[in-house]
Amino acid sequence: MSNGARPRVLFLYDFPLHGGGSGAYVKYLMLRLSEAYGYHLAIARPDIETISPKIQHFPVVIPQIPVYLGRPGLEGAKRYCDLTSHEIAEIYAGYIKGLSLAVEAFKPDIIHAHHVMINSWAARYARSIYGTRIILTSHGSCLQAIAKDRRYVRMTRDALRAAQAVTVVSGDTRAKLLKMFGDDLSSKTRTIPGGIRLSLFPNKRPKVAELRSKMNLEGQKVALFTGRLITEKGVEYFVKSAKHIHGSVIIAGDGPQRVHLEELVKKMNLTNVIMLPFVKKYEEFLDLYYLADVFVAPAVWDEPLGLTIIEALASRTPVVATRRGGVTMAIKDGYTGLFVRSRNSAEIAEAVNKLFENDALRAKMGERGRKIVEEKFTWTKIAERFDKLYQDVYKYR
Repeated sequence: MSNGARPRVLFLYDFPLHGGGSGAYVKYLMLRLSEAYGYHLAIARPDIETISPKIQHFPVVIPQIPVYLGRPGLEGAKRYCDLTSHEIAEIYAGYIKGLSLAVEAFKPDIIHAHHVMINSWAARYARSIYGTRIILTSHGSCLQAIAKDRRYVRMTRDALRAAQAVTVVSGDTRAKLLKMFGDDLSSKTRTIPGGIRLSLFPNKRPKVAELRSKMNLEGQKVALFTGRLITEKGVEYFVKSAKHIHGSVIIAGDGPQRVHLEELVKKMNLTNVIMLPFVKKYEEFLDLYYLADVFVAPAVWDEPLGLTIIEALASRTPVVATRRGGVTMAIKDGYTGLFVRSRNSAEIAEAVNKLFENDALRAKMGERGRKIVEEKFTWTKIAERFDKLYQDVYKYR
């Protein structure tokens, strides 16, 4: 073991880091562990992006990168439920080979796999062959995919039972995991949500006024959505609400629903909707959060606690959301935002307008939201919990 009492940890991830909340989770957790605690870290994944010169990277070569729901940059990718049995076997073989090379070169004390899917099977293999302790983290979307395709259940269950610890990003995700794989996992399953780097969310961002002017939004209230444009996000209902919203609607993102949404804007002759492309620079996303008066999260599926919601709250922007999945960990109805029923455009418009019309209420909700983020959802707080978990897992052999 290195760094005094701290183990060497090898992360195993199944996507490129950009384009999804789980990628941001992995990236910023690793950075914080490295910076604050001096962890010796490495990551194995099917991507070549470098996180930090201090973090070793090991490539995992697989014939394709499947998706759970859809992901920017992987628009043509197959969903896990559409893979043939042979394709599953090829992907599994790629993970075993890539992870084995990483383990032999890096010699980790712990493997921390993110998503409980085929990559977690490879972590289970490493546990058997090398005796390496493993931690598995579910970000929620993997469970949705497994629920649709029973082929993934048995080996995932075996990986979970072989793990020394399991973490989930929300209480809702925890409940789903235990229901799917058994309450016997309860004692070793911890809820550790995602978070943000508080230093990236100052009181004000200097480019916001310039951005408002550039987008001809001066003097207007703005409701914002950022994220993947997939059916599960429910953005269609936000677009449909726009004709009754007393301000502008900005949708920033990409995905298979984009063309449909653009056609819907034209069909409804909506003049207050701005469709922005997928924003690759994180700083540009942050500017949008500060520009907005209200953030809208109209998901129609049981989403784990979305990173975009935490980012909006950190920007002191109140949230209008459907009461689905893990959102209740951060949104308190009437306190940091407002809940609306799923697939209900009328309620979205009503809630947005209520906040638009009450500057004092928006400001109060914004301050409360910021406080919740500072208390629960910073990488400093989250890294503390993983530091303790890693040391506990290594201690009990």
